[in-house]
Amino acid sequence: MRSLPTNRTADYEETVVYVPTSGGFTLRKVFYTVPSRLIGRQLRVRIYDDRLELFIGGTHLMQLVRGRAGADGTHGHVVNYHHVIHTLRRKSMALLNLVYRDQLFPREAYRLTFEQLREHLTDREACRLMVDLLSLAHDRSCEAQLGEKLAEGLAAHQLPDLPTLRACFGPDPDRIPIVVVQLASLASYETLLDNPMGEAA
Repeated sequence: MRSLPTNRTADYEETVVYVPTSGGFTLRKVFYTVPSRLIGRQLRVRIYDDRLELFIGGTHLMQLVRGRAGADGTHGHVVNYHHVIHTLRRKSMALLNLVYRDQLFPREAYRLTFEQLREHLTDREACRLMVDLLSLAHDRSCEAQLGEKLAEGLAAHQLPDLPTLRACFGPDPDRIPIVVVQLASLASYETLLDNPMGEAA
């Protein structure tokens, strides 16, 4: 038998992917979303058993959970709504037919809320409101708390009230510091002009 190598062998495979305008890439029958700033870039991917490590050149960008294709050969999806929310804001109706729509919702309450909205509103209204809710979760970092509010609304058979939710998760006016900017008088600038640097005081 050969002797063991002195250095540990790599426990990953490496490949290169391109990020098109869809905001993600497909690798081994799994679609992964990435931040929109990476659209148009080539990424070097290290494929581990449980994760992907993404690089541009030698710079590590991020880590993604590794997805798996279905046993029947269907494509898998690893989707993060934070990565695609900026695109959805511009085209909210795209939410209706996204193949990975259910994976997009970060919690079950969000998915059930969208179903409720579609039962009571037009598709356009439902998509717009759902994208606004996801935007709120993204912008205010209140995904879990908003999910609880949505669950309460589902239990009470009430549609989400977006203005109320925005007020609930907005900044507390009483905790916003009042900043007073004291501007220098114009006379002080005149003094500086009358006494240029270098003159004796």
